Amino acid sequence: MKRILIIIAVSCLLILASYFAFVYYVPYSNGYRSGELIRMSHKGVIMKTWEGEISQGVSGSQIFRFSVLDSDQKVIDDLNKLEGQYVKLTYVERYKTFSWWGDTHFFVTAVKKENSPFKFK
Repeated sequence: MKRILIIIAVSCLLILASYFAFVYYVPYSNGYRSGELIRMSHKGVIMKTWEGEISQGVSGSQIFRFSVLDSDQKVIDDLNKLEGQYVKLTYVERYKTFSWWGDTHFFVTAVKKENSPFKFK
């Protein structure tokens, strides 16, 4: 009986570890988004996460919401410096998210300042 309980417990732990590894290491998609960075915030009561938004339309009607992992401190610093400017984001979309990662399924991994196509000289 004790052996069966140990086998069940180990099986449950392996399934749980496999699930976390799948969610963390297997992206659903990855790509780029460009727009004006309109918001960057550090929000949450118990688990603080970095969340942001870029406006992708002329009127601001197309909003792309994203999260940034706490381990990407350079990306967080760059986003905070570039708020209000036109940026190009490199992101990874995940199947699921956890509350300590962020609110969205989109996680920004790099940011680069771009020239806005909407500002004419």
